Amino acid sequence: MEPSPFISLHGGHSGEFCCHAKDRLEEIIQAYIKRGFKRVGITEHIPPVNDRFLYPDESKQGLTAQDLYQKFTLYMKEVNRLKQVYKSYICIHVGMETETYTGYIPHVEQLIHDFTPDYIVGSVHHVDDIGFDYSKEEYEKALCHCGSHEAMYLRYFDLQHEMITTLRPFVVGHFDLIRIYDDGYEKRLFSPKIHKRILRNLHLIKKMGLVMDYNLRPLARGEKQPYLSQSLLKTIKALGIPVVPGDDSHGKDQAGGHVARAIRTLEKMGFDTHWPEPKLYR
Repeated sequence: MEPSPFISLHGGHSGEFCCHAKDRLEEIIQAYIKRGFKRVGITEHIPPVNDRFLYPDESKQGLTAQDLYQKFTLYMKEVNRLKQVYKSYICIHVGMETETYTGYIPHVEQLIHDFTPDYIVGSVHHVDDIGFDYSKEEYEKALCHCGSHEAMYLRYFDLQHEMITTLRPFVVGHFDLIRIYDDGYEKRLFSPKIHKRILRNLHLIKKMGLVMDYNLRPLARGEKQPYLSQSLLKTIKALGIPVVPGDDSHGKDQAGGHVARAIRTLEKMGFDTHWPEPKLYR
């Protein structure tokens, strides 16, 4: 049997357009080609709706939301240029990764209107407008605001449900990211209230015909499990929801990282690795 072709539908962040990434976008595209990829999705972060939602590294550089909108404009121009330059070597799907905070729905809809991406990745990085994945300190701040891990998880999965319903992203990004700084996540994911929310969201994803991001960034940091955790993968397989690797790369050295391992895992579990074609639901 021929091995499944390499693919990533979440990643390609570059130092040109993302403050916490490195390298030029063209170098990252070249790295994918060198590593045998025939298809890849490039999904840069959207600019924030206003200065309130700047990330710490963006604030440190003195950037504004308007600056990042202009940078995102340059990203869309460059990725579409590279799509044409390298079309005989690789199919580039032009995407963007969303946010979920106050004002995100009309903001994302306007960005889709302005830039017409091939598809979007729907992600949640905030709980009650507090970013939780940038650092352990930010996570603890969100946890203190919510009052407990359970309350934080419940709020996260409720926001995710809202995001999926309103944006209908082709790819649901790093589904269980909320566990990023929680050592007790394996048991917590199966506590009754939290697991009920998880199953609700998974059934919605199934009903809407979306795909899930098998996000490999934790492996690049030396962690044991991607997002999705192995226990959730079993449930997702039983529901028949498509799962597609995403390297969530932030530089040329990370491009395509751990994708071969991810494909082997998915094939061993019986997932269909005839990857779906990204599209924009509108």
